[in-house]
Amino acid sequence: MTIVNDEPGAPTPVPAPPVASDAPAPAPTSPASVPAAIRCRGLSKAFGTARNAVVALDRVDLDVRAGEFVCVVGASGCGKSTLLNLVAGLDAPTRGQVDVVGRTALMFQDSALFPWLTVADNVGLPLRLAGMPKGARQARVEELLASVHLAGQGERRPHELSGGMRQRVALARALAQEAEILLMDEPFGALDAMTRDLLHDELERLWVERSLTILFVTHNVREASRLGDRIALLTSRPGRVAATFDVPFARPRRIEAPEVSEMAGLVTARLRQEVARHGPR
Repeated sequence: MTIVNDEPGAPTPVPAPPVASDAPAPAPTSPASVPAAIRCRGLSKAFGTARNAVVALDRVDLDVRAGEFVCVVGASGCGKSTLLNLVAGLDAPTRGQVDVVGRTALMFQDSALFPWLTVADNVGLPLRLAGMPKGARQARVEELLASVHLAGQGERRPHELSGGMRQRVALARALAQEAEILLMDEPFGALDAMTRDLLHDELERLWVERSLTILFVTHNVREASRLGDRIALLTSRPGRVAATFDVPFARPRRIEAPEVSEMAGLVTARLRQEVARHGPR
């Protein structure tokens, strides 16, 4: 596996331990020639002004190639959600630049469904706002619900669904926006382990089937090791890219697999270094 230290003055990394001989063969690495769907250069964001300013992100350089699945980890308050908001265009950087090629959709930890709308109406809302005729909209909603294994659930209300089902609805609504890029802010953080594991499988399937690019924020290092092609580790506030880790293990992966555990341990060790260097914020 490759570990790249990006923060100025970062310590020389300890070589990664070898992968066990019975581990799956490494997945092919995305070629460097694949264009970037997301490109951040010197990206900085401060909240407030003058002496009261709080710098959330500081000179972040990060590329996400088209079709890549990149996970972002870091201590609480390091600017992970701020990074997603900047990429989504919901906020403007204080300095630097972010370039995005393709339509984006943002998913939150909370499903953010409208409780007074049915499941079908929640999923169909982006299509309705885009002016799609009712008949075509209904057919598209049925297709989207089937893609997340919620066929026949369109007339239910959000309060009638489990947490995992609500996140499936939120995922279907994101896909309804015809997004090429999914920005995901701890979308499975509040779910139980079994439901989260099932949704990992669903997300990975949709990522492959739809050739999506995914930028996925999580506190869970093992989740990042299970899902990502690469893991970007941010320092404590202000957030900078301290290191990136290639995840070379073949898919499908299991979250309990030894190689996933090994990768999670490596990333966690570096995260502890960063917290110790910068202190909790």
